[in-house]
Amino acid sequence: MEQESLFYQDLQDPLASRLRPQSLEDYVGQKHLIGKGKVLWNLIEKDQVTSMIFWGPPGVGKTTLARIIAHKTQSRFIDFSAVTSGIREIKQVMKEASDARAFGKRTILFVDEIHRFNKGQQDYLLPFVEDGTIILIGATTENPYFEVNGALLSRSVIFELKQLEKEEIKTLIRRAVKDPVKGMGNYHADLDEDALEFLADMAGGDARTALNAIELGILTTQRSDDGRIHITLEVAQECIQKRVVRYDKGGDNHYDIISAFIKSMRGSDPDAAVYYLAKMLYAGEDVKFIARRI
Repeated sequence: MEQESLFYQDLQDPLASRLRPQSLEDYVGQKHLIGKGKVLWNLIEKDQVTSMIFWGPPGVGKTTLARIIAHKTQSRFIDFSAVTSGIREIKQVMKEASDARAFGKRTILFVDEIHRFNKGQQDYLLPFVEDGTIILIGATTENPYFEVNGALLSRSVIFELKQLEKEEIKTLIRRAVKDPVKGMGNYHADLDEDALEFLADMAGGDARTALNAIELGILTTQRSDDGRIHITLEVAQECIQKRVVRYDKGGDNHYDIISAFIKSMRGSDPDAAVYYLAKMLYAGEDVKFIARRI
């Protein structure tokens, strides 16, 4: 758990963590939700946050949005991981939230990877959401309509975040290279345009992947005779050697792709069938799983 020390920026933190913006003005992507005047923008700017769930693929800004809310809200903000926390930790948080409420202070509880909470853990949260003891903000890469308690869903607003556009990824990469405070600006690196294009394309809409790659490139590339680090296409190719594919063998995407593959075969669409077959094989799907469906 973390509270308002969330925003302490340690230079030893990964680049993707250091570059997280603290305001909506610096946030890149999701204009359908946080463009000026959009519903989520209004909720955050006016500090009228209600229980909500951010749903989207990795690296699109779910946690960043939660931390912007933490920065702007007048409430207590508690960062909670569904992976490492159990009922005992939840009970402690609920006690603290109840005590704070008695003094007129709201508590926002951010639960990362909320789909990892089992039914018992989710059920335990419900009465505290219902009576206003906490405002729940969950983040998930899985379809919340299948993975989150229906009662919690009915008391939350679902916001779907989409993978970032290529130009948005390029904006983040440029910021990472030039920013001397939170980024890698003090390394005096130059990024070739074809390397930028390659990284933005191969990241597949995942900002974290792109930033990890440029950080790796800058940290491992020798300075040239001019004293600068040059990130060429060759360097970029070494830093991302495989395109990011949205495919989780244990999640919804796994079943969506195999379903599309089967429908393509049934519909006698060879191009689509080959596309989905290649996508599954590229992502490391079990060949026997595919063969049984064929």
